Amino acid sequence: MMTSTCTPVLPGSGDLHPLGIHDVDITDGYWHRMQTTNRDAIVPHIAEWEERTGWLHNFDAVADGSIAGCRTGREFADSEVYKFLESLAWQIGDDDSSPLTELFDSIVARVAGAQCDDGYLNTCFGSPGQRPRYSDLEWGHELYCYGHLIQAGVARLRSGHHDTLVDVALRAADHICRTFGPGGLERVCGHLEIEVALVELYRATGERRYLDQALLFLERRGHHTLADIEFGRRYFLDDTPIRRASVLRGHAVRALYLASGAIDAAAETGDSELLGIVEGQYRSALARRTYLTGGMGSHHQDEAFGDDFELPPDRAYCETCAGIGSVMVAWRLLLATGDISLADVIERTLYNVVAASPRLDGRAFFYTNPLHQRVRAEEVADDRPSPRAEAQLRAPWFEVSCCPTNVSRTLAQLGAYLATTSADGLQLLQYAAGRISTALPGGGHVTVRVDTHYPDDGRIAVTVEQAPAGPWQLTLRIPRWAGGATVTVGGQTRTAEAPAHVVSGLVAGDTVVLDLPMAPRFTFPDPRIDAVRGSVAVERGPLVLCAESVDLPGDLALDAVAVDTDAAPVAADDGAEVRAMRVPVDDLATSAYGPDRPSGGRGEPRALRLVPYYRWANRGPSTMRVWLPTLP
Repeated sequence: MMTSTCTPVLPGSGDLHPLGIHDVDITDGYWHRMQTTNRDAIVPHIAEWEERTGWLHNFDAVADGSIAGCRTGREFADSEVYKFLESLAWQIGDDDSSPLTELFDSIVARVAGAQCDDGYLNTCFGSPGQRPRYSDLEWGHELYCYGHLIQAGVARLRSGHHDTLVDVALRAADHICRTFGPGGLERVCGHLEIEVALVELYRATGERRYLDQALLFLERRGHHTLADIEFGRRYFLDDTPIRRASVLRGHAVRALYLASGAIDAAAETGDSELLGIVEGQYRSALARRTYLTGGMGSHHQDEAFGDDFELPPDRAYCETCAGIGSVMVAWRLLLATGDISLADVIERTLYNVVAASPRLDGRAFFYTNPLHQRVRAEEVADDRPSPRAEAQLRAPWFEVSCCPTNVSRTLAQLGAYLATTSADGLQLLQYAAGRISTALPGGGHVTVRVDTHYPDDGRIAVTVEQAPAGPWQLTLRIPRWAGGATVTVGGQTRTAEAPAHVVSGLVAGDTVVLDLPMAPRFTFPDPRIDAVRGSVAVERGPLVLCAESVDLPGDLALDAVAVDTDAAPVAADDGAEVRAMRVPVDDLATSAYGPDRPSGGRGEPRALRLVPYYRWANRGPSTMRVWLPTLP
C-alpha cells in the first residue's frame, strides 16, 4: 500500500485526520513570510554550511574509501543532511520543476553512493579505519541518523515518488530489522528517533515488519541495555520502561521523540493503555515543566527536564529542537484524541520557540531560548560555527547544528498543522491567510479562504468557496487566552468559548468572522516557580512579549525596573507598553544582602516598551527579560 497523502504524520486511526501540505496554501501574513524565508534564505544557508563543514563530503569519502582520514563533524552529522533532505522533499513535493529539485537530487546521489550493499549507512562508523558498526550505541547515534533518513524517505513517498532516496531508506530500514529484530542485537540507540520513523514508514508502505521493529525498540527501552553515564540512564530514557514512567524526564529532545513514537505505535495497534500513559506524562510536563513560551528543558548540563516547577528564566535551556519535539507530541495527541485545545500548545510553541530561533534574515539561529539575558552578548562571527549551544546572539552554524535543519523541515511542512477533518467536517486549528481545499472523510469536498493579519490583529474571516452537498460543520479553535471572543455569521454575533466554536449549515459564499481579543494582558506565575515569584509577564494574543535593553533610555537598566500591575498594559505597535518605575540599586554595595527590605519604585512612572519575544536580539547585543519584577 503506497500512499500519496502528502503529510508528515498519517495515523491509521484517530478522531481527527490530517491534511496534506498541498491541501493548504498559505498566501500571506506571518507564516507565509516565514516559509518564504525558509525557501529563499534558510535552505541555501544550510546547503552552504553543510558543504563548507564537510558534512556532505563525508559521504563522498565513504564512497571513495578515504573517510578514515578526513571525516568532519560530530558523530551525528549525517542526520543534519537527512533532515535537510526532508525539508527539501516537503518543499519540492510533487513539483519536479522546482529549482530545489537539482539540489535535492545531487545530495541524494552522494548519500546513496555511501550505502553498503547490506543497507548499512553511516559516515562515522563501519568503514576501514573507523570504529565497528554499533560499537557505541550510547553515543554513536547510528539509529538516530537512520531515523531522519527514513523520515526523509517517507516525505518522498508521501509526495508520490518512489525514487533513489526511498530505495536508500528502505534498504536501511530492512538492515535495521535484520540487525535488531528477533534473534538480533537486543539493544536500543542512545538517542530516540528511529521509533517515530519506523512507524511512519509502516504507514507509508504497509510493511508490518517496520511497525514490529518500532514496538521492539519501545518495549526494550528502560531495561538498562545502555551503559550508565554521569547523567544517569535517565538521560537516555533507559532508566524506566515507558509504561511505568509517570513524567517526562531526562534529555528533553529524547523524551519528546520517545513520546511521539509511543503515540504513533499506540495509534496503529489500538493500545489505549500506552496512549493514556504517554498523554498523562505529557500533560503533566505541560502543567509543571514547561516555560511560558512553550519551551521545555531547564538543565544546561544535560539538556534535560528539571523537577516540577524548576523553571529558572535565565538558565532556561529550551532547546529549539525540544520545542519542535513538543509540537510533534501535541500534534499526534490531537489527532489521536480529538482534543483541539492541544492546538493551543502548538501555536504557543511555534510562535515563541520555533519562530524565535532564526534571525529575521534566516541566516543565523538560536539553539537555546532563555527567557532572561542578563548581560549583553558579544557579536557572533558570521563565518564560523559556534562551539557552544548557549550562544547569546544567533549563530550562523553550530558544531551541533541540529536546530537549523529541524527548523527548516518544520517550516516546510507547516501547512499540515493548520487544519484537520473528521466525519463532521473541517476544523481550523491555526490561523493564517490562505486557502484550504480538501475532501471530507464522509464524502464531498470543501474549500475555504482565510483572510487575516493574525497575530497582528485578531480578525479572521473564513469564506466558504465550495461546500459539500450534505450536512457539515466548520469548527474554529478558540484559544484559552481569548476570553470574549466572538463569531459572526450572517450578521448575527455570538460569544465563542474555548476550546472550539462550531458553525453548521454553511453554503458556498457564506463568510464566518472570528474576532479574538488581542489586548495585551498580564500573566502571573504559579507561586511554586520560585525563580519568578513576584514577577509578571505580558502576552498579546499568542505572542509572549519581552523587554529588551535597546528600548530603554540610557540611564535605565532592566535590572532596575519594576512593573506597576495596577495599570493594565496597553497595545503599542505589535507589542505593548506597561507602566514601570525605577527601583533603587546600589552598584557600589559591598554585599548582595542586608537587613532592610527593598523599597519600592521611585521617580516618575515610565512607559516600558515590550516586543514579541521571537524578535529579540535582532537589533544587536542586548539584555532581555520576559518575567519582570512587580513593585513591592
